[in-house]
Amino acid sequence: MDRSTPLPSRRRILKGAALAAVPYALLPDAEAGAQTQAVDYPAAEWQPASTSNYTVSKRPSTYPVDYVIIHVTQETYPSTLSIFQNPQKKVSAHYLVRSADGHVAQCVREADIAWHAGNWDYNTRSVGIEHEGWVDQPQWFTAALYEQSAKLTAALCTKYGLPKDRAHIIGHYEVPGTDHTDPGPNWDWTRYIRLVNLG
Repeated sequence: MDRSTPLPSRRRILKGAALAAVPYALLPDAEAGAQTQAVDYPAAEWQPASTSNYTVSKRPSTYPVDYVIIHVTQETYPSTLSIFQNPQKKVSAHYLVRSADGHVAQCVREADIAWHAGNWDYNTRSVGIEHEGWVDQPQWFTAALYEQSAKLTAALCTKYGLPKDRAHIIGHYEVPGTDHTDPGPNWDWTRYIRLVNLG
C-alpha cells in the first residue's frame, strides 16, 4: 500500500492517549502481551505495532535507508506501546527506548515503513526511534536511555552503511514540513553522537 495522504499529527495522537496517573508498579510487564518473533536488533524485545499503523515493504530493496530519526514520545513507555498497538491511531516507530533502563522494544520491522516522521519521503527512507519522555523534562534522558539508544543507532548505521553523523542521524524537528520540536533543546546531541561513534 502506497501511503501518499498525510497522516494525523503524531503529537496530537500521542497526547490523546496518556495513562491517567498510573504508576509503573501497577502496569503489566511489557512482555505480557508480546508475540514471540525474531527482532532485527538482537537486544530488542518484539512489541508489534498494529498492522494498521505502518506500511509493509521490503526495504532496503524498495527504498534505501538514509536516516535514523530521533523522537521523544511525550508519553510514557507503556502508553506509547498502547498507541502503536491501537489500529485507530495511524502512528508507529520502528523502535522505542525506555527511560529508566534503556530497554529497547521493536514495534515495526526495519524492512517495513513506520509512520513516524509526518513526511512520506522521510518515512520511506528512515528508521524511527522513539524515546520515552517529554522534551521539556530532561530528567527522562537518562544515561541508560542515551547509551542503549546510541548502541541501537550505531548498529543501524553500520547495517545500512550510514555515516555516524548529524547529517544522517537527525531529530524529528529536522524533517521537512514538520511542526514537531522533538527531541527538543534538552537532548544532548554532542553526547549522543559521541556515544554512537563509540558503539
